[in-house]
Amino acid sequence: MEETEMQLKVKKVTDKFTESMYILANEPSVALYRLQEHVRRSLPELAQHKADMQSWEEQSQGAIYTVEYACSAIKNMMDSSVYFESIDRLLKDAIAVKDQLNSAQSRSTAALQAPNLPASS
Repeated sequence: MEETEMQLKVKKVTDKFTESMYILANEPSVALYRLQEHVRRSLPELAQHKADMQSWEEQSQGAIYTVEYACSAIKNMMDSSVYFESIDRLLKDAIAVKDQLNSAQSRSTAALQAPNLPASS
């Protein structure tokens, strides 16, 4: 009987000790200490991540600006295709007029040189 009684007392003591340790481990001041330790360990890494993210954001903003500028330039080039088509048409007209002038000049030169040639009969 005494052994059973002793086991019962030991069980009560260990239960009370476990309960006390649980209360002590979960006491608000201990929780705040654990939170403080976590923040102290994590904060430098988080600050570095924040700095990296800000740097990436700046680089991304620069790339976005470049792409928008390139898109605007391409749109302006597409809008100017009307002008290029007009220039192309005017150049073709100018070449045609120049060809006409050249052929008229060669005919007039040939006509002027024809009477000067001796007639062979």
